[in-house]
Amino acid sequence: MQAVILAAGESSRFWPLNYQHKTLLKIMGRPLIWYTIEGLRKSGIKEVIVIQGPKKDIEEELKNYKFENLKIKYALQKEPKGMGNALWQTRNLLKGKFFALNAERIDCGEIIKKIKTKNQNSKVVLVGQRTDNSELYGIMRLRGDRVLEIIEKPKKGKEPSNIRVVGVYLLEPKIFAHYKKVKKEKYDFEKALSNYLRKNEVKLVFFKNPGGELFSLKYPWQLFEANKYLMDKYLKTKLTANPEGNLSASYGARISKNVTITGSVYIGKNTQILEGAVIKGPCYIGNNCLVGNNSLIREYTNLENNVLIGSLAEVARSIFQEKIHCHSGYFGDSIFGKGCKAGAGVVAANVRIDRGEIKSKIKEQKLKIKTGLNSLGAIVGQNTKFGVNVSLMPGVLIGSNCQISPNSVVFENIADNTNFFTEFKGIKKFQK
Repeated sequence: MQAVILAAGESSRFWPLNYQHKTLLKIMGRPLIWYTIEGLRKSGIKEVIVIQGPKKDIEEELKNYKFENLKIKYALQKEPKGMGNALWQTRNLLKGKFFALNAERIDCGEIIKKIKTKNQNSKVVLVGQRTDNSELYGIMRLRGDRVLEIIEKPKKGKEPSNIRVVGVYLLEPKIFAHYKKVKKEKYDFEKALSNYLRKNEVKLVFFKNPGGELFSLKYPWQLFEANKYLMDKYLKTKLTANPEGNLSASYGARISKNVTITGSVYIGKNTQILEGAVIKGPCYIGNNCLVGNNSLIREYTNLENNVLIGSLAEVARSIFQEKIHCHSGYFGDSIFGKGCKAGAGVVAANVRIDRGEIKSKIKEQKLKIKTGLNSLGAIVGQNTKFGVNVSLMPGVLIGSNCQISPNSVVFENIADNTNFFTEFKGIKKFQK
């Protein structure tokens, strides 16, 4: 069986981390899309077709990985015209029934296993799950376990059910005949699918997740949930400190005396953990990293290759991409894109003073939206630099290639390519 992975979108709601496709962000040394493909492989899929955009960055990244007994092909969507147009690019590559799924569906293996178990003979199957936020999703109109229609983002009180569409579909090529007839617009795939539903019996597979709703990856702070899911599933290695400070034969890491390591912790090759450091797992620390004296790294922190954490720093539940350097300071529930640098005393605050829910403003939206989180620090694009003693308020988003001057206090989002500083009379931004 074949599977089609949708990876051509602009990920605009994922700013400031959309400097590349969002599924190229790395957790535990691998891009998110790797986990999706590996899940497909383990569920018995033999061929994957990846739909990518003109940058072809997905194809370039996946050259670095091998998937046993799995063939990968690529299709191009020249413009981000939605799921229907993306699938249309694969119509000549498909040989029969196929799965279609979003590239960030890192839990696809579990979902596909359930579809195969319950609906081996069905031509089209949709996956659903209960939701309390029907206005954010496509919602199913049902008769028993038969899907009659999909209503995209219905208004509160107008929803036909509380069952949302999960982004994994079992489809047949006949769907393209319906797509060809609908008006081409934002939700043309959903309209084509609803037309198919009226003429064909399509079953619902209900997916109950013990932890609540299956996560999605529309907004950058939802990366924390993906990080936790992957660490809980894959991070099993436990590494205890070597009191002699010698190279670890299995990891090639140098762990100094008086280092405390507890829980599940992975430490990569040529990484140094200096005296007095404390690491409380689950945590992942990649290759060629340095954790300075008396620093604290804790709970679901992910540090990719070539990250430097200075002395006396604390990093909690944060995700750092490659080549990030920071000195003393605090980074709580924060995400930093690759190449960022932070001077001494930088603080990414992660809790409101009233302990309330943190709201954030996405690039194209005027109003702040609820994040569902009471702890959220800063989310920063790539290659941004922070001077000493910078304070970042909870939930701020900062773009790529910015410079934040010393002693600045950041209360609002900062656009890409901005030089920012705070004066005593107020906050001023200067654009290059």
